[in-house]
Amino acid sequence: MTTSASVPTESEGAIVADGSVTDRLVEANGQYAAAFTDPGMDARPVLQVAVVACMDARLDLHAALGLQLGDCHTIRNAGGVVTDDVIRSLTISQRALGTRSVVLIHHTGCGLESLTEEFRHDLEMEVGQRPAWAVEAFRDVEQDVRQSMQRVRTSPFLLHTDDVRGFVFDVKSGLLREIDPA
Repeated sequence: MTTSASVPTESEGAIVADGSVTDRLVEANGQYAAAFTDPGMDARPVLQVAVVACMDARLDLHAALGLQLGDCHTIRNAGGVVTDDVIRSLTISQRALGTRSVVLIHHTGCGLESLTEEFRHDLEMEVGQRPAWAVEAFRDVEQDVRQSMQRVRTSPFLLHTDDVRGFVFDVKSGLLREIDPA
């Protein structure tokens, strides 16, 4: 397997080194599409679960959770926090596509633990416009998981709020630690 941290060899089906990263991704897609066969699935997740997680590149959610293509909806953002847009996606996932369970995954060593709302102020000073969104930075990952669970459980837009569970993924061990919502 080749990662962006290693240099692929010709025998590994290397993606051309010339061009932009996007060019490399488009080339990889061409190789993927050449062997692709339509799996015949629809957009409804087989396991009726939506997973909300951080966008951190160290989290391979499908591998970590034993998921296959078509098993779940995956919603990712910085920190894995439950924002209005996450509620929007969960609402569509539940009401239009049949999910019933929500799994929230934050992780150790998250970049949002080192940011503050000062980040927004700095952006405003740089570009002349304050972002409409909150950074949603946090200092205590477990407390932020609890807050995210509470946001899901109290949303009036969601039909299924009884099976909402939150976890912290340890980026060193790969293990999930469940967080008590209390």
